[in-house]
Amino acid sequence: MKQLALDYVLVPLGVGLFGLYHIWLLYTIARNPRRTVIGLNTESRQKWVFSMMADPAANGVLVIQTIRNNIMAATLLATAAITLSSLIGVYVSSTSNTANTASKLVYGNKTQIVSSIKYFAVLICYLVAFLCNVEAIRYYSHVSFMATMPTLKGKIEPMEYIARNLNRGSYFWSFGLRAFYLSFPLFLWIFGPIPMFSCCFIMLFVLHFLDTTTSFTRNLHKSSMIDETKGKDIGSV
Repeated sequence: MKQLALDYVLVPLGVGLFGLYHIWLLYTIARNPRRTVIGLNTESRQKWVFSMMADPAANGVLVIQTIRNNIMAATLLATAAITLSSLIGVYVSSTSNTANTASKLVYGNKTQIVSSIKYFAVLICYLVAFLCNVEAIRYYSHVSFMATMPTLKGKIEPMEYIARNLNRGSYFWSFGLRAFYLSFPLFLWIFGPIPMFSCCFIMLFVLHFLDTTTSFTRNLHKSSMIDETKGKDIGSV
């Protein structure tokens, strides 16, 4: 009975902590974006688009190469996600009759329904990661055409539209990466609720380190923006 109760307590608690952290992250991005890497990168990408489109003919090759690198990264994650999804599907279908022998390694709920939920949860994470990365590729491809059009040089509204699309592609890439992050504790849930909860707890500290910025990073970003503005003013004079 105690083993059965562990899944009903630790698993929702781990997923709840993971969800609360991302609610805090979204709130911080909305209220103080420079405290987060996502907000800081969003501002940097917008400045990058305006800088590159100041002369699309001269910067066209650099734009294509940069966006191509992002497309390759999203393609790699999408390929990994759909491959892992296929492997999980094949594994579940081929080991459905040997679940009782494998369950001896698990300290927790060992019923067939819970085992199916575990694999289904991991599968959903990889499918969400695949779809998000496909959407990221879609936006990146659209930006690669728009950002190299000489006719849009110096036009503010098209440049803002391109910057929004570039940021949307990056948001989808980040969502796909979050799905991969969530798949780690869900995968460890296969071996029991204790490894799953431990992974969620450790991952909160790791994600906080990866998602937040330091005062040094914020000051460096601010100074680079000031230097860029001064350079534009000198060039205009």
